[in-house]
Amino acid sequence: MNTIDYYRSIAEASNRMVSAARSGNWDALVSAEEECAQRVADLQEHQQASGAGNADPQQRIHILGEILAHDAEVRALTTPWLQRLEQLLAGASGERRLGNAYRSEFG
Repeated sequence: MNTIDYYRSIAEASNRMVSAARSGNWDALVSAEEECAQRVADLQEHQQASGAGNADPQQRIHILGEILAHDAEVRALTTPWLQRLEQLLAGASGERRLGNAYRSEFG
């Protein structure tokens, strides 16, 4: 596998992340994210073993642009869901604190 193939494999994994986020399949998103992280680690290992400068810069820049676009879309799709989750967790935490306060006051 040459360096540009590693970049392509990262782009493919990040594209799977976008597809999973679009469909709301959070398990698949996590799986694709783990795969993407592994592919990045594989690229880093490859570059250390073979030298970092052996990929066509134009191809690499194009692929990195795709990866960044995928990342931006995943963030745009997941941010509202994460904000709702944060609100739910904050509400549950507040309810728990209120319940604990009343239990200790009147319990």
